[in-house]
Parts: sequence; structure tokens; C-alpha cells
Amino acid sequence: MGSAFSIVAYGADAGALSEAVEAALDEVDRIDRLMSHYRPESPLSRLNREAAQGPVRVEPELFTFLAECLRYSRESEGAFDVTVGPLMKAWGFFRGEGRLPRDEEVAEVRARVGYRHVVLDAARGTVRFDRPGVELDLGGIGKGYAVDRAAAVLRARGVAAALVSAGGSTTYGLGAPPGERGWAVSVADPAHTSRTALTLVLRDRALSVSGSYEKSFEVGGVRYSHIMDPRSGRPVQGMLSVAVLAPTGTEGDALDNVLFVEGVARGRATVARHPGTSAYFFLEEAGGGWRMETAGEPPRATRTPGAGPAVSAPARP
Repeated sequence: MGSAFSIVAYGADAGALSEAVEAALDEVDRIDRLMSHYRPESPLSRLNREAAQGPVRVEPELFTFLAECLRYSRESEGAFDVTVGPLMKAWGFFRGEGRLPRDEEVAEVRARVGYRHVVLDAARGTVRFDRPGVELDLGGIGKGYAVDRAAAVLRARGVAAALVSAGGSTTYGLGAPPGERGWAVSVADPAHTSRTALTLVLRDRALSVSGSYEKSFEVGGVRYSHIMDPRSGRPVQGMLSVAVLAPTGTEGDALDNVLFVEGVARGRATVARHPGTSAYFFLEEAGGGWRMETAGEPPRATRTPGAGPAVSAPARP
């Protein structure tokens, strides 16, 4: 998944705790082997190679997860779309640092992008693409799912306090450290990522962050980030980052992409349709500054910027 996963955990039995953490990290590796489009041998890569030729039977877990992804796509009217892979390649973000494609190239790629090209057959457990060139890229949601699965393994093994982080982009706080009300996690200043914009406290909640600073390049004084609007085929402009508090890492990981594309006005309506979520939008201002807008019920656990010890995200997992 291109991320360093880390787990901080507390427990009375050091040996059992170590085994639980190892099992959780093994679960992350399993998810990566199942869903990575960077691994040629993964079931997802096989699906990308074969599904345009006919229905491909996939593991029940992957089928269920793809159905969930398509649900987010339908609800967001395509603002979130797991078929965005060809666009990421066209803009040079698959393995490189970015490139500016020609308009004709973007138009050609857009014809192969769209969640409606993915056809699921629940009765047979198969997936097919309705045209050649369609590809699935779960990078916008897979890390959140892996975080949830790791947290589930820890919980099943009796761990009551742990913080699971996928490179800081998605973090789940299970319970609370001894003597604390939750896990303090800081959100990076999008203009100066070594600084903290605000600090939130997680207790059985996830924080997901999408930032344009993660991957970007500049041409002719215009900066292009890796976060795409699948509908236009172009990177989103004007938004620096979005942080989402949600009940699960999967939901937060999907929604931070949706809200980044939708912007504040439509994003607030989206947050209202997802109970237990709230969002922080960091918008670009003239002169290199930014302003923050919020959506949803502000959580009681929100702390003042820079307050107290914190595990930082996304700059420092």
C-alpha cells in the first residue's frame, strides 16, 4: 500500500501484546496481497487483466469490498471512484512524480474511467468490466480498510488500547492510553507540514486525511496534486487538505476523497448524511495561506492547536 503501518498498544501482558500486534500487522500484509494493484500476482491485478474479457470470480471478501466501494461512488455521483487508476497513470502519479498530459490524452482516458463500467454479479460472485482499459485502484480506500482489519484483530485478542496508523493518512484510536480520555492525533498544517494545524482526540474513532501536498508537481505556475476529480479527469484545485473523523477507517478514507472533490458546500450535505462523522476543510488562500471550514457536529474531543502530546498525521506517523 506504499505506506509504513505502525501500531502503539498498551496491555498488562507484554508477550500477549506483542503477539497481538504482530498478528495485526500480518493482517495488513494479507490485505495488501489481496488488494494491491502494484503486485502483479494479487487478485486485484488479475481482475484488472481479465475482467474486460469476461466475468471473473473473486474472493468473497474482495467482492464485498468492491460492492462497498461502488456504493460510495453512487452516493457521491462519482466524486469517489475506484476506476481512477488510468487517470493516475496519465498524470504520472502511479509510480512517478507527475506529468501534464495533453487534453486529447485526458479525454481518451476518461472514456475508460467510471464506476458504472464495473459490473458485479452477487449470485455468482463475479466482476466484469464493460469495456477494455478499465482498471481498479483501491488506493483511495484500501488503507482505511486495512486499518479497520488490524484494529479488529487487536480487539479480538483482548487489546483495549491501541493506535493503528497507515502512514498517518488514516489512523484509528482503539480505547485510550492509560490515564487519558483518548489518543491525541495532530493534523498537519497543509502549508508547513512540520507544523500542526489542530489536534484531535480519537477514542474508538478514525481520522483520515487527504492532502494535496502528498504528491504534486508544478507547471507554468500551476500546482497539480494527485487527488483527482474522476468526472473531469483533472486534479482538484483550491483544496489543500481534508480531515475526516468517522466511525471507521474505511468510511473516513472514502469520505476524505469525496469531500476533497466536492468542496465545502456539497461536502457539508455529504457529512450530514453520514452519522458520527465530521470534517475539516483546509482551503487555499492568496499569498500562500489557508483557512479552515468545518462540517458536521464538532467533536467534544477536539483540542486546541498544538495542545498536549500527540501522534502526528499525516506528516509523522
